[in-house]
Amino acid sequence: MGLAMRAGQVTLGANLALTVVKSGKAALVLIDEGASENTRKKLMDACAYRAVPIYTLPSGLIDDACGKDSRYAAAFKSGGLADKIRQLLISQGKPDQIEEQKNCQKRGGASVQ
Repeated sequence: MGLAMRAGQVTLGANLALTVVKSGKAALVLIDEGASENTRKKLMDACAYRAVPIYTLPSGLIDDACGKDSRYAAAFKSGGLADKIRQLLISQGKPDQIEEQKNCQKRGGASVQ
């Protein structure tokens, strides 16, 4: 994530990430599982509407990766870095929260939180 920060390809923080998603520039969103329900809902809804993949990461992982405290979300702009991070998440078996939510609703279950 440090490389993406230096390249200007990532926006940190929930409110700024939401702004990037709404502007249509986001290719991938990461959210900390410690984020509030309101923050999670706002980002999930914005990502679902704009078909942006969103992944939930273990608590504190975004903070550790960027070297800053209290960062609950990161939005990556379109490009090779976002694609590579998404490939790594997929290869580790992390589900895209939007796709998981759609699949769960199709089966008649509750949505993924």
